Amino acid sequence: MSIDCPAACAYLVSANRYEDQHQRTLPADTPLLDVRLMPGIIEAHQQLLSAIAFTVVKFSAEHREATDPDLLAAIAALANAYKTLASGIVYEQVPALPVQRDLYTTLADFLASMKQPNRQVSFGNTRDSEVFQLLVFLYRMGLMHTNGRPRARRFIEYLRGQFPNAQELKQEQPRIIVP
Repeated sequence: MSIDCPAACAYLVSANRYEDQHQRTLPADTPLLDVRLMPGIIEAHQQLLSAIAFTVVKFSAEHREATDPDLLAAIAALANAYKTLASGIVYEQVPALPVQRDLYTTLADFLASMKQPNRQVSFGNTRDSEVFQLLVFLYRMGLMHTNGRPRARRFIEYLRGQFPNAQELKQEQPRIIVP
């Protein structure tokens, strides 16, 4: 059985176009939807948000097995950790799956390194509640840019498109030689 590649590619393009034109509705019980974002939080911390998003997309470029649900689970877990940290309680619930756990650890280490005073690029006195708000925004953006399928990578590709000139994100050329 052979697959007609142009027809299959046309179907995928058509499916993606359909998903782009029809916004997903999120269930009411979706985590972190009840959080009200502070006005101007994104504009005030745009560089930090971009750095967090770049860390996520760089991780996904290094770990090809990462999917949108993995990213969303890790971001939600870290947001919940920052929510409790902002209230003065240190409580982390690290995801169990290896990819999610690795991304969670990578993001947590990145955010901890940003608070060190001797770092060249520092984001100043960013409060834990502000980091929580940025993670909630990134999580919601991920919910809106994925299609909800278990192996989806649309949110990853969306983030990759936000950094078109980053050398760290360039995809490796295929090793198959076609005559």
